[in-house]
Amino acid sequence: MGAQWKAKGKAQAADARGKLFGRLAKDLMIAARNGADPAANARLRMVLEQARKVSMPKDTVDRAIKKGAGLTGETVNFDRVMYEGFGPHRVPVMIECLTDNVNRTASDMRVLFRKGQQGTSGSVSWDFDHVGMIEAEPAAKDADPEMAAIEAGAQDLEPGDEGTTLFITDAADLDLVSRALPAQGFNVLSAKLGYKPKNPVDPANLSAEQLEEVESFLGAIDNNDDVQNVFVGLAG
Repeated sequence: MGAQWKAKGKAQAADARGKLFGRLAKDLMIAARNGADPAANARLRMVLEQARKVSMPKDTVDRAIKKGAGLTGETVNFDRVMYEGFGPHRVPVMIECLTDNVNRTASDMRVLFRKGQQGTSGSVSWDFDHVGMIEAEPAAKDADPEMAAIEAGAQDLEPGDEGTTLFITDAADLDLVSRALPAQGFNVLSAKLGYKPKNPVDPANLSAEQLEEVESFLGAIDNNDDVQNVFVGLAG
Protein backbone atom coordinates (compact mmCIF):
# COMPACT_ATOMS: atom_id res chain seq x y z
CA MET A 1 0.00 0.00 0.00
CA GLY A 2 2.89 2.34 0.53
CA ALA A 3 2.69 5.54 2.49
CA GLN A 4 -0.72 6.60 1.27
CA TRP A 5 -3.73 4.34 1.04
CA LYS A 6 -5.61 4.30 -2.26
CA ALA A 7 -8.96 2.69 -3.09
CA LYS A 8 -8.78 -0.47 -5.18
CA GLY A 9 -11.10 -1.73 -7.91
CA LYS A 10 -12.83 0.06 -10.79
CA ALA A 11 -16.03 0.88 -8.92
CA GLN A 12 -14.11 2.23 -5.95
CA ALA A 13 -11.81 4.18 -8.25
CA ALA A 14 -14.76 5.81 -10.05
CA ASP A 15 -16.34 6.79 -6.75
CA ALA A 16 -12.98 8.01 -5.48
CA ARG A 17 -12.63 10.29 -8.52
CA GLY A 18 -15.57 12.42 -7.43
CA LYS A 19 -14.22 12.55 -3.87
CA LEU A 20 -10.80 13.48 -5.24
CA PHE A 21 -12.17 16.49 -7.09
CA GLY A 22 -13.84 17.67 -3.89
CA ARG A 23 -10.64 17.25 -1.93
CA LEU A 24 -8.55 19.01 -4.54
CA ALA A 25 -11.04 21.90 -4.55
CA LYS A 26 -10.45 22.27 -0.80
CA ASP A 27 -6.68 22.16 -1.27
CA LEU A 28 -6.91 24.77 -4.03
CA MET A 29 -8.97 27.07 -1.82
CA ILE A 30 -6.54 26.74 1.08
CA ALA A 31 -3.51 27.27 -1.16
CA ALA A 32 -5.08 30.29 -2.90
CA ARG A 33 -5.31 32.12 0.42
CA ASN A 34 -1.69 33.09 -0.25
CA GLY A 35 -2.48 34.41 -3.73
CA ALA A 36 -4.17 33.30 -6.94
CA ASP A 37 -1.00 33.45 -9.07
CA PRO A 38 0.69 30.02 -9.18
CA ALA A 39 3.97 31.59 -10.35
CA ALA A 40 4.25 33.30 -6.96
CA ASN A 41 2.56 30.58 -4.89
CA ALA A 42 4.46 27.28 -4.70
CA ARG A 43 1.73 25.47 -2.77
CA LEU A 44 -0.91 26.46 -5.32
CA ARG A 45 1.40 25.39 -8.12
CA MET A 46 1.74 21.91 -6.61
CA VAL A 47 -2.01 21.45 -6.14
CA LEU A 48 -2.64 22.63 -9.70
CA GLU A 49 -0.27 19.92 -10.91
CA GLN A 50 -2.34 17.31 -9.08
CA ALA A 51 -5.54 18.72 -10.58
CA ARG A 52 -4.03 18.58 -14.06
CA LYS A 53 -2.98 14.96 -13.60
CA VAL A 54 -6.54 13.81 -12.83
CA SER A 55 -8.14 16.05 -15.50
CA MET A 56 -10.09 18.13 -13.01
CA PRO A 57 -12.47 20.46 -14.94
CA LYS A 58 -10.95 23.88 -15.54
CA ASP A 59 -14.05 25.78 -14.39
CA THR A 60 -14.01 23.85 -11.11
CA VAL A 61 -10.33 24.66 -10.64
CA ASP A 62 -10.82 28.35 -11.43
CA ARG A 63 -13.83 28.63 -9.12
CA ALA A 64 -11.94 27.08 -6.20
CA ILE A 65 -8.95 29.38 -6.68
CA LYS A 66 -11.09 32.51 -6.88
CA LYS A 67 -13.06 31.46 -3.81
CA GLY A 68 -9.92 30.75 -1.81
CA ALA A 69 -8.31 34.02 -2.87
CA GLY A 70 -11.39 35.96 -1.73
CA LEU A 71 -12.32 37.10 -5.24
CA THR A 72 -15.93 35.90 -5.04
CA GLY A 73 -16.92 37.50 -1.75
CA GLU A 74 -17.38 34.07 -0.14
CA THR A 75 -15.65 33.08 3.09
CA VAL A 76 -13.43 30.01 3.14
CA ASN A 77 -13.01 28.63 6.64
CA PHE A 78 -11.35 25.21 6.79
CA ASP A 79 -9.19 23.89 9.62
CA ARG A 80 -6.50 21.31 8.91
CA VAL A 81 -6.60 18.63 11.62
CA MET A 82 -4.53 15.46 12.00
CA TYR A 83 -5.79 12.30 13.69
CA GLU A 84 -3.61 9.32 14.47
CA GLY A 85 -3.93 5.87 15.89
CA PHE A 86 -4.09 2.23 14.89
CA GLY A 87 -6.35 0.34 12.56
CA PRO A 88 -7.17 -3.32 13.07
CA HIS A 89 -4.17 -5.52 13.95
CA ARG A 90 -2.07 -2.56 15.08
CA VAL A 91 -1.57 -1.04 11.64
CA PRO A 92 -0.61 2.63 12.28
CA VAL A 93 -2.54 5.35 10.45
CA MET A 94 -2.35 9.11 10.15
CA ILE A 95 -5.43 10.91 8.86
CA GLU A 96 -5.34 14.44 7.45
CA CYS A 97 -8.66 16.32 7.50
CA LEU A 98 -9.85 19.68 6.21
CA THR A 99 -13.04 20.60 8.01
CA ASP A 100 -15.41 23.50 8.55
CA ASN A 101 -16.64 21.88 11.79
CA VAL A 102 -13.92 20.40 14.01
CA ASN A 103 -16.41 19.04 16.55
CA ARG A 104 -18.28 17.09 13.86
CA THR A 105 -15.06 15.65 12.46
CA ALA A 106 -13.73 14.69 15.89
CA SER A 107 -16.99 12.87 16.63
CA ASP A 108 -16.84 11.04 13.29
CA MET A 109 -13.26 9.95 13.94
CA ARG A 110 -14.15 8.55 17.35
CA VAL A 111 -16.83 6.40 15.74
CA LEU A 112 -14.58 5.25 12.90
CA PHE A 113 -11.77 4.31 15.28
CA ARG A 114 -14.02 1.88 17.12
CA LYS A 115 -12.65 -0.72 14.70
CA GLY A 116 -9.15 0.25 15.77
CA GLN A 117 -7.63 2.44 18.46
CA GLN A 118 -7.50 6.23 18.29
CA GLY A 119 -4.34 7.73 19.71
CA THR A 120 -3.39 11.05 21.19
CA SER A 121 -1.19 13.58 19.37
CA GLY A 122 2.28 12.09 18.91
CA SER A 123 1.26 8.51 19.73
CA VAL A 124 1.82 7.38 16.12
CA SER A 125 3.37 10.36 14.29
CA TRP A 126 6.78 9.62 15.82
CA ASP A 127 6.88 6.51 13.60
CA PHE A 128 6.34 8.53 10.38
CA ASP A 129 8.58 10.97 8.54
CA HIS A 130 7.00 14.19 7.25
CA VAL A 131 8.21 14.28 3.63
CA GLY A 132 7.55 15.56 0.15
CA MET A 133 6.13 13.01 -2.28
CA ILE A 134 6.59 13.56 -6.01
CA GLU A 135 5.07 11.15 -8.51
CA ALA A 136 6.81 11.41 -11.89
CA GLU A 137 7.04 9.50 -15.15
CA PRO A 138 10.04 9.23 -17.49
CA ALA A 139 9.93 11.58 -20.48
CA ALA A 140 12.41 9.37 -22.33
CA LYS A 141 13.22 5.65 -22.32
CA ASP A 142 16.75 6.22 -21.02
CA ALA A 143 15.68 8.38 -18.07
CA ASP A 144 17.42 7.03 -14.95
CA PRO A 145 15.35 7.54 -11.76
CA GLU A 146 18.32 6.99 -9.43
CA MET A 147 20.47 9.55 -11.23
CA ALA A 148 17.50 11.93 -11.43
CA ALA A 149 16.98 11.64 -7.67
CA ILE A 150 20.62 12.49 -6.99
CA GLU A 151 20.76 15.41 -9.42
CA ALA A 152 17.38 16.88 -8.39
CA GLY A 153 18.08 16.57 -4.67
CA ALA A 154 15.56 13.86 -3.70
CA GLN A 155 16.32 11.82 -0.59
CA ASP A 156 14.88 8.50 -1.75
CA LEU A 157 12.72 6.90 -4.43
CA GLU A 158 10.25 4.05 -4.79
CA PRO A 159 8.76 2.35 -7.87
CA GLY A 160 5.21 3.57 -8.51
CA ASP A 161 2.28 2.40 -10.62
CA GLU A 162 2.50 1.98 -14.41
CA GLY A 163 6.16 2.82 -14.74
CA THR A 164 6.10 5.92 -12.53
CA THR A 165 8.56 6.72 -9.76
CA LEU A 166 7.78 8.20 -6.35
CA PHE A 167 10.56 10.60 -5.36
CA ILE A 168 10.82 11.28 -1.62
CA THR A 169 12.18 14.66 -0.51
CA ASP A 170 12.66 16.68 2.64
CA ALA A 171 9.41 18.53 3.28
CA ALA A 172 11.11 21.89 2.72
CA ASP A 173 12.57 20.78 -0.65
CA LEU A 174 9.34 19.62 -2.31
CA ASP A 175 8.95 22.55 -4.72
CA LEU A 176 12.69 22.74 -5.44
CA VAL A 177 12.91 19.06 -6.43
CA SER A 178 9.66 19.27 -8.41
CA ARG A 179 11.16 22.06 -10.51
CA ALA A 180 14.46 20.18 -11.00
CA LEU A 181 13.08 16.81 -12.14
CA PRO A 182 12.01 17.84 -15.68
CA ALA A 183 15.63 18.72 -16.50
CA GLN A 184 16.53 15.15 -15.45
CA GLY A 185 14.08 13.58 -17.90
CA PHE A 186 10.99 13.19 -15.72
CA ASN A 187 7.52 14.71 -16.04
CA VAL A 188 6.03 15.54 -12.63
CA LEU A 189 2.51 14.15 -12.23
CA SER A 190 1.83 15.22 -8.65
CA ALA A 191 3.68 16.79 -5.73
CA LYS A 192 2.45 16.94 -2.16
CA LEU A 193 3.49 16.75 1.46
CA GLY A 194 2.77 13.51 3.26
CA TYR A 195 3.89 10.97 5.83
CA LYS A 196 6.14 7.98 5.19
CA PRO A 197 6.14 5.14 7.74
CA LYS A 198 9.49 4.33 9.31
CA ASN A 199 8.58 0.77 10.36
CA PRO A 200 5.66 -0.39 8.21
CA VAL A 201 3.79 -3.57 9.07
CA ASP A 202 4.58 -6.42 6.67
CA PRO A 203 1.28 -7.62 5.14
CA ALA A 204 2.79 -11.09 4.90
CA ASN A 205 2.37 -11.25 8.68
CA LEU A 206 -1.39 -10.76 8.33
CA SER A 207 -3.91 -13.30 7.11
CA ALA A 208 -6.22 -12.59 4.16
CA GLU A 209 -9.06 -12.05 6.62
CA GLN A 210 -7.01 -9.64 8.70
CA LEU A 211 -5.99 -7.66 5.58
CA GLU A 212 -9.65 -7.46 4.59
CA GLU A 213 -10.46 -5.99 8.01
CA VAL A 214 -7.72 -3.38 7.54
CA GLU A 215 -9.03 -2.53 4.04
CA SER A 216 -12.57 -2.17 5.38
CA PHE A 217 -11.39 0.17 8.12
CA LEU A 218 -9.39 2.30 5.67
CA GLY A 219 -12.31 2.41 3.23
CA ALA A 220 -14.64 3.73 5.93
CA ILE A 221 -12.08 6.40 6.89
CA ASP A 222 -11.59 7.44 3.27
CA ASN A 223 -15.34 7.76 2.70
CA ASN A 224 -15.60 10.55 5.27
CA ASP A 225 -16.07 13.88 3.48
CA ASP A 226 -13.66 15.72 5.79
CA VAL A 227 -10.77 13.34 5.14
CA GLN A 228 -8.13 14.63 2.70
CA ASN A 229 -5.42 11.96 2.97
CA VAL A 230 -4.88 8.67 4.77
CA PHE A 231 -1.28 7.58 5.41
CA VAL A 232 -0.80 3.97 6.46
CA GLY A 233 2.09 2.09 8.02
CA LEU A 234 1.68 -0.96 5.80
CA ALA A 235 4.46 -2.10 3.47
CA GLY A 236 4.02 -2.92 -0.20
